[in-house]
Amino acid sequence: MREAPTSLHQHASPDMPEIGQVLELLEIAWERSRSTLNAAPLSTAQMRVMYIIEREPGINLSTLGRHLSAAAPSVTRLCDRLQAAGYLRRTPRPQDRREMQLELTDTGIAHLHDIRHRRETALHQVLKRMTPDAQHALATGLSALCQAASEAPQALTRHETA
Repeated sequence: MREAPTSLHQHASPDMPEIGQVLELLEIAWERSRSTLNAAPLSTAQMRVMYIIEREPGINLSTLGRHLSAAAPSVTRLCDRLQAAGYLRRTPRPQDRREMQLELTDTGIAHLHDIRHRRETALHQVLKRMTPDAQHALATGLSALCQAASEAPQALTRHETA
């Protein structure tokens, strides 16, 4: 006799096994959507750089590196590729011409808008299959999750093994 898939899994939180199920569904959805909703020709790391620069126009390389937790050479290479693709512009900071500030080009902004539009359209198609109450519950839960995540982060604890 075959067991239900959820009974085969050990979830990190016995109080909220739904979390594990949601994460698994997100992984599956992400993989399925890669071909239709991908950010080509950009990598995930390049997209992350673009999102950060969009939120903080004029950011410099060292601050960007701190956001990414990445070394300066890696950040520089990411920006070099984005600039070569026409998505990023580097200009000297007016207060200190030795320091470069980063901004998205119109092409970069348009690319982000296109990706968001395609992803929102796909999500909307899924949400239409949910009841209004379920949509509201999801929106409320996601809002609370975003709020909790934006509060002062605590150090992540590692699972110690004996």
